[in-house]
Amino acid sequence: MARTNWKTLRPTSLRDSFELCARYARERKNLSVERIAEEMGMADHWTLYKWMSSGKMPAVMIPAFENVCGINYVTRWFAARQGRLLIDVPTGKAASPNDISDLQANAHQAIHLLIQFYAGNGEVEATAAAIHHAMAQFAWHQKNIEKTAQPELLLSEEDA
Repeated sequence: MARTNWKTLRPTSLRDSFELCARYARERKNLSVERIAEEMGMADHWTLYKWMSSGKMPAVMIPAFENVCGINYVTRWFAARQGRLLIDVPTGKAASPNDISDLQANAHQAIHLLIQFYAGNGEVEATAAAIHHAMAQFAWHQKNIEKTAQPELLLSEEDA
């Protein structure tokens, strides 16, 4: 079985975003839905099952759910639903040659899938996910570069 590439995976519905969060927690943190509910401070794990199956989790519980699971697919789905792109806040670390190479490879993959799509041989979800991932990487680097003027941002080993 192929490993899941969690960075490029995109939820297709609200319910799918809950399921992806729970699957990530199970695969990466070895947490069952019962343990997720326990870590969220819930008395009854059946309530969490109900919320996940209906897609009607109270908004105040979403950050706790995503924090316990370790990934924010629900928030990403809400943003995508409104036509927004979420990027991680730059950490202020200097980009390594591997980071730039990864950016170039992902941009190339997105363009390749886009060419295939317009030639009639591509899949909508795979193409959209690749474009989304490449745009998020470019946006992260843009924000990281813009933050270099801020004195609290240490981008090199010499500054530390």
